[in-house]
Amino acid sequence: MTRVICVAGARPNYMKIKPVMDALERRGAEVVLVHTGQHYDPAMNDVFFADLGIRPPDRFLGVGSGSHAEQTGRVMTAFEPLIDEVSPDIVVVVGDINSTLACALVTAKAGPLLAHVEAGLRSRDWSMPEEVNRVATDRVSDYLLAPSPDAADNLRAEGYREDQIHLVGNVMIDTLLTNLERARASAVLDEYGLAKGEYGLVTLHRPANVDDPEVLSGLLKALGEIAGRLPLVLPVHPRASRRLAEIGVPGGIRLVPPAGYLDFIALQDSARVVLTDSGGIQEETTALGVPCVTLRDNTERPITVEQGTNVLAGRDPARIVSTVHRVLDTPPAPRRPDLWDGRASDRIADVLLEGGTASTRPRPTDQPRATDRPLPI
Repeated sequence: MTRVICVAGARPNYMKIKPVMDALERRGAEVVLVHTGQHYDPAMNDVFFADLGIRPPDRFLGVGSGSHAEQTGRVMTAFEPLIDEVSPDIVVVVGDINSTLACALVTAKAGPLLAHVEAGLRSRDWSMPEEVNRVATDRVSDYLLAPSPDAADNLRAEGYREDQIHLVGNVMIDTLLTNLERARASAVLDEYGLAKGEYGLVTLHRPANVDDPEVLSGLLKALGEIAGRLPLVLPVHPRASRRLAEIGVPGGIRLVPPAGYLDFIALQDSARVVLTDSGGIQEETTALGVPCVTLRDNTERPITVEQGTNVLAGRDPARIVSTVHRVLDTPPAPRRPDLWDGRASDRIADVLLEGGTASTRPRPTDQPRATDRPLPI
């Protein structure tokens, strides 16, 4: 029996790891779920486990918060003895948080095969800690599990071998499609007195947007102007809560507590437009066919702009306002990308357990082990 450690550490990981765990277990793998504890606030943690039906983690590392170096180091020192104890055949890491990189580095040195779900995503913005985590994690991984053709192309351009790269699709969409009807049955719209298509949804959490008072003030000014046309709902991320209180929120913007997974999907699904700095929400809105305006200058998910409903507005207040008005007047036509079909996790399990391929390209049979893999310079 193949023993697989699946690592999760924060909210963006939970929706990605759940379908992978399920697919591996359906094929008879022994799955050990490790939660690093990078997110530990119940509003950002427990409710998602409950909504998604994720079992309690087999191991909880409890690393908590801290600087990037402190957090990464604590995950590494806690994960290393666990690798020795569990002796997995494969370790699966997802996304681009500090826990992803920390567990990837430990695994690469310890010897098990390493699989990275969401490999190849690139913003090319080195001021984003997530970009460093993505690139470094890909560098030490055996299996590079790409969610979209652009991600696979990025990996090829960086010199990775064809037998490392597997175009599998988007596991976030697996979770979304599995839970969409449950989400639509949520009472959250009634709870907040909202009607479908008559509000906009906002999320803000990236340090570049919420840690600089001048930037955040500009974003709130833009949101205030937009709220004059369409009322806005803003679930408050713990990171942004204190900043918003200090600066003050314009009229027309309604602050609400952080939402669980099902409630938040319901809020997205019924919104007329979503304004966000989140990567995952760019994907979810594309799958839902809901217009999305991204409050960033770049995105590691360009397929959501090319094929989906996403529009990059940057952080200039005037540009944000004009972009939102344009999107409200002429919403982008939705198109769900290929392989965003709810079966990405099955393709991942095929690659990891059966030596199969996730694409139509034949896969070499001599997949190298972690101990002898040649990697690009």
